[in-house]
Amino acid sequence: MKTNGDLRYAIANTVYSAGEGHIPSAYSIIDIINVIYGKFLNINKNDVTNKDRDYFILSKGHGAVAYYVVLEKYGFITKEDLMTKSKENAILGGHPDCTKVPGVEASTGSLGHGAVTALGIALGLKIKQQKNKVITIIGDGESNEGSIWESALVAANLKLGNLCYVIDNNKSTEQILPMTDMAKKWESFGWEVYEIDGHDEEEILKTFQKIDFSYVGKPKLIIANTIKGKGVSFIEGHGPWHHKVPSDEELQAIKEELL
Repeated sequence: MKTNGDLRYAIANTVYSAGEGHIPSAYSIIDIINVIYGKFLNINKNDVTNKDRDYFILSKGHGAVAYYVVLEKYGFITKEDLMTKSKENAILGGHPDCTKVPGVEASTGSLGHGAVTALGIALGLKIKQQKNKVITIIGDGESNEGSIWESALVAANLKLGNLCYVIDNNKSTEQILPMTDMAKKWESFGWEVYEIDGHDEEEILKTFQKIDFSYVGKPKLIIANTIKGKGVSFIEGHGPWHHKVPSDEELQAIKEELL
């Protein structure tokens, strides 16, 4: 079985059942979110509002199915929740909803909003002198939003050392507005920058562990180099699978590659 093949298949099966969803975008971030919830952040499924919890926000909300299958894996939601996604009265929709889904800190989907929300949370924690960590995943395409760069300036000016952005660098932005020298750009804005393989769980974890999340310091940026659709040969890349629902035959082929 491929790394996190079970989670990747669960993503495809959830999209198949729902009749909608972004499989490739979910595949590029699934390994990162699995490390965040399974090995790094302090988040308790039985006490999701604990004041000492760490915070995760999925700013690229269209990758929500990856978020959902990890929440199910660690007991925040159920398999029934996954299989009823996007159905009437379901708690799971096309984007995460903090009013319905246990453990979701912010309703996201409009690109650039989740990152700003994370900044606000980090500032509030700093004012209270609490030691919670704040991590958000943004897309490389999302990084073309003006709000991202405004937040980059504000976070550096406020010295929010407890804030970490992870860029899902799956090359989406190269199709329309390529971003060259991404690391240098963020460093010039006053951020501490790391660059990793976004599918190597050991490297992901080691990078998170080396970061100083003290609430006074430079904000952190991790450029996670990923592959859109990672794990399934006929989904990888930037083709018709962006918002495609697999057929019966395609779901079986996905299963055979992953499990």
